[in-house]
Amino acid sequence: MTAEGVLVLVLIVGMIAILMKDRMRPGITLFTVVVIMLLFGIIDANEALTGFSNRGMITVGLLYLVSEGVSRSGALRRVASMMFPTKKGNIPGMLTKMLVPVAALSAFLNNTPIVIIFAPMFKQWAETLGVPSKKILIPLSFATILGGMCTVIGTTTNLVVDGMMISATGKGLALFEVGKVGLPIAIVGLIYLVFASRYLLPGSPNNTKSKKEAFKEYFYDVTVPKSSRLIGLPIINGSLDVMPDMTIQSIHRQGENLVTEDNTISIESGDQIRLSGTSQGIHRVVATPDLMLNALENCDADFKKRATKQVESVLAPRFPGIGQTLEEFDFYRHYGAIVMAIHRNGHRMTEGLNKIKLQEGDNLVLLTDNSFVDAWGDSSVFYLLAETGEIKQSNSQKKRIFVLVLTMFMVLGAAFGDKINLPWGFKVDMLSMAALTVVIMAWSNIFPAKKYTKFISWDILITIACAFAISKGMINSGLAGIIAKYTIGSVYQFGPHAVLAILFLITCMFTEIITNNAAAALAFPIALEASNQFGVDPLPFFITICIAASASFLTPFGYQTNLIIQGIGNYRFNDFIKCGLPLSIITFIITVILVPIIWPF
Repeated sequence: MTAEGVLVLVLIVGMIAILMKDRMRPGITLFTVVVIMLLFGIIDANEALTGFSNRGMITVGLLYLVSEGVSRSGALRRVASMMFPTKKGNIPGMLTKMLVPVAALSAFLNNTPIVIIFAPMFKQWAETLGVPSKKILIPLSFATILGGMCTVIGTTTNLVVDGMMISATGKGLALFEVGKVGLPIAIVGLIYLVFASRYLLPGSPNNTKSKKEAFKEYFYDVTVPKSSRLIGLPIINGSLDVMPDMTIQSIHRQGENLVTEDNTISIESGDQIRLSGTSQGIHRVVATPDLMLNALENCDADFKKRATKQVESVLAPRFPGIGQTLEEFDFYRHYGAIVMAIHRNGHRMTEGLNKIKLQEGDNLVLLTDNSFVDAWGDSSVFYLLAETGEIKQSNSQKKRIFVLVLTMFMVLGAAFGDKINLPWGFKVDMLSMAALTVVIMAWSNIFPAKKYTKFISWDILITIACAFAISKGMINSGLAGIIAKYTIGSVYQFGPHAVLAILFLITCMFTEIITNNAAAALAFPIALEASNQFGVDPLPFFITICIAASASFLTPFGYQTNLIIQGIGNYRFNDFIKCGLPLSIITFIITVILVPIIWPF
């Protein structure tokens, strides 16, 4: 290996380590690697910048705006309200009705806004019908990933690979090319989710629990004031007659914790009580003068009157308090909201919140007023903001129809643009159709044009642009060739089919520990060199990278939608492994069997 190859290898290992530890955002991490490669002459200035002008990267940015327009129109909420079962039934039947449209939408729209809109609605719907929400939220995220495998615009990874293919071979992917294998994977994957998730995910698979038992998901710490009319009333087995929809979880009295289960305890002045109930419980707790909500203890009187909304939020990387405790970062001063609980890795924390350091992906249950979501809904510091217990609908049916027609126009243009020959030479393709759609949406005020930069994930775009330069650096330094040689050497006697399988596993491993776009960037030059050394068509390898880089089912941090779902669903890490590992195996088997058949070597 040359000195340049050794340097690039060290840079790649360091990059992976930093991404795994989440010490810096992916964009600046990859950009640092690109700058070092440029300084040592491994790539030149043109190669360093080529990703920033790549059609795939620009298309990704445009599609963020298209997804924002569709989201703001209320079209997705309308679709969601139509697909929810109105009566409680068996979980497989209900999941089928909900997940199929979600996967279909994700084939053409960015899956992050789909999950952001659908997840709170799924959770509220589950609470209403008495279905365990943990049975349906991970399947929601996985369904969007499966749907994204069906088109080249379904996920940013496919567009990254498409852009790299154009740079390396001069030919990219058709809109539905990857769907030849992605659609069978999606169909089998959805069938698996529909029938297996009820057994693999938390909650009663037979729905034997009552609503009251199944949905004590929200906790409220209160104090009994001296003037409370509840003093002297008995708590029998955790229940209080005047609050039938709430459960008394515990009572802290004079330094002692009293057990409420299988016991009868009379309420006394000064009791510290932990209540549990559904998302609607906050209204009862705030409204009654007989209990004082501890979270409001240090708030001004005006806020106490206005604080009637309970909001769930998932912290994004741009949240300014990441790495700080709530004591160091005054959430109330910054955002006018009180943190009542933090959900992290399946653990619900309601005590000692001021000492907990905030992390990306934390689900915060907030108490605030009517203006909070409107004020911060467009902010990039939150992945998700949703008022619990409420589902808002857009009143503009004309706007919804217009946006749906416009989006369909974009998709059809991208799919059949190569068959359209305009006399003035305009080329109809995915980039041009997405650009035209964005301009129409902006001038039609579908999304606020003055704020359009807020709706684009610039970190992802920088990650994608830098991925092209890193991939070129791996080729120039000879590192890609060496990795390909040793990869091939270990399975050479088994032919390119074995190399394809190894490539899938390597890419899938990368996508679980770093970003999917970075995983595609590392795998692409290896695939290109492997095809050259075998003397075969590289297309089967490229398709495999598309599928493997998207198949992030094992960890919550491997894919952004998984991280969002972990927060709002309060899942543990093992929940993703239990449900995601079989799906990863299914995806691997279908890919290694179908890809060489559809695209022969």
